[in-house]
Amino acid sequence: MINWEDFEKIDIRVGTIIEVSDFEKARNPSYQLAIDFGELGIKRSSAQITALYKKEDLLNRQIIAVVNFPPKQIANFFSECLVLGIYNSKKEVVLLEPSLKVANGDKIG
Repeated sequence: MINWEDFEKIDIRVGTIIEVSDFEKARNPSYQLAIDFGELGIKRSSAQITALYKKEDLLNRQIIAVVNFPPKQIANFFSECLVLGIYNSKKEVVLLEPSLKVANGDKIG
């Protein structure tokens, strides 16, 4: 169990995907994303979401991500945030996203 203070340490925000490219050097099929988090700026992320999402379907889509992890190096790329999703029964990632459009950088809580 975690306590409320532990949860408050996690900074979860809404951002809009503004750039998508194939991540050729990743071990598992992945995209490299650039995500606009408003006042927090643009952060990059590697996401294993190729099974259910085409690059063109991701552009301008709002997603939810943890933005206060330290950068993680994956091959030659530094991932600066963790895009959140749900593993379905086939272990494919279904993105978490707001049901209505909100401002980039809005905080989840």
